[in-house]
Amino acid sequence: MTATATNQELDPRRWHILAVTLVVGFMSLLDVTIVNVAIPSIQSGLGASPQAVQWVVSGYALTFGLVLVAGGRLGDLVGRRRMFLIGLVAFTLTSAAAGAAPNEQLLVAARLLQGLAAGMLTPQNTGLIQQLFRGDERGRAFGWFGTTVGVSAATGPVLGGLLLALFGEENGWRVVFLVNVPIGILAMVLAARLIPRAEPREGRSLWHEVDGVGALLLGSAVLCVLFPLVRAMSNPGTLWWLLVPLAPVAAFLFFRWESRVIARGRSPLLDVRLVQTAPGFATGIALQTVYFAGFSGLWLVLALFFQDGLGYTPLQSGFAVTPFAVGSAVSAVLAGRLVGRLGRRLTLGGLLLVGTGFVGLALTITVPNHTALATALPLLVGGVGSGAVISPNVTMTLGHVPPRMGGAAGGAIQTGARVGSAIGAAVLVAAFRVALDRAGYADAARASFLCALGFVVVALALSVVELRQQRRQPAESPEQIPVAD
Repeated sequence: MTATATNQELDPRRWHILAVTLVVGFMSLLDVTIVNVAIPSIQSGLGASPQAVQWVVSGYALTFGLVLVAGGRLGDLVGRRRMFLIGLVAFTLTSAAAGAAPNEQLLVAARLLQGLAAGMLTPQNTGLIQQLFRGDERGRAFGWFGTTVGVSAATGPVLGGLLLALFGEENGWRVVFLVNVPIGILAMVLAARLIPRAEPREGRSLWHEVDGVGALLLGSAVLCVLFPLVRAMSNPGTLWWLLVPLAPVAAFLFFRWESRVIARGRSPLLDVRLVQTAPGFATGIALQTVYFAGFSGLWLVLALFFQDGLGYTPLQSGFAVTPFAVGSAVSAVLAGRLVGRLGRRLTLGGLLLVGTGFVGLALTITVPNHTALATALPLLVGGVGSGAVISPNVTMTLGHVPPRMGGAAGGAIQTGARVGSAIGAAVLVAAFRVALDRAGYADAARASFLCALGFVVVALALSVVELRQQRRQPAESPEQIPVAD
């Protein structure tokens, strides 16, 4: 079975392949949040400075976001099986290096390399779904992908707290990284056996196909946004903010360069014609970015509130947010089955539930003695809504993208998620700290929830705009959309 399966010739092992790739995707996305609860363990066990710990936490997200589109495009060009295995081997090795690091310098280096490996690995998930599934099955597959994204973010604190409780404060942080090694080795064996090989490419060489200038320009745009945000987490007044105005300049140059590459008949990093010709592609990326700004930053704030404000252990803090993960897991699978019928209306309903959950959190966060119990229902409602946002949005954003560009396009939407996560973490934590200087922990958490609600309102507006556009314009099939090979 080749990578060019048709509607009549789908790989019979596609659901097994999806299961393996989603386990790996869960592992790489989990590492974005699981390390947050291990910060005290890293500081006590390794004697790491606050600056080094900040790079351990944020450096992964930085390098992760830098290479998502390039990693996805390489998967389109050389085969997603090959790139998946390369990324998985690199991720497993760098996880082992992080867990065995003897000092903070090597830990930071391993963590940065681990983020690069994850960025090359993760977009192969969406590319493989585009390649292996068709019709309603694709929506269901993206439903499971959405479950993976939502649950990995929400369960990171739980699993991190559990590992620290089992292995102790001194070395528990090492296990947080080393647990990836046996999972990665098993996944390598299964992926090598199950994922179909790509057909040999004919004609132009790979060197001719790789758009190095485009990758550099897009990476520069992402770096100009993410790097100042990473630095601001420890130093809000950093001069690195001066890089932010350069981001739109780099993005403009990227679009100009890609248009020029296409006009010359060469292969672009990302076919920018998708923005105009693929219905919902641009809006879907914008919605993903804005939603993740509110969704991802929430976990840092809740960890600060439960652990610093209420004195919870990392494990107790993790269990307190479990209702969100449960709601997200259940609704994402269901939403994957309904997205073909309900479309963008499903996203609208999900965002309304998320907003309701955030309002509920703001109202219940001050309940004395039973705060975790009082916030369980709002977290559950928000989780149900989140599951109806992430997977349907990915499905609709990539629904009219030709499979041959699925990796790069999937990398683009995940880049939006990573940028949004960084923005959200900076804004929500800043709101928490500013309010904490003037009031108590509950008021500080409430201020952050209201900021998150603001991001959700913007995402709602984008959904309404997209729904109106869909009603005015009939959708084209992916085969009708002109996209460069």
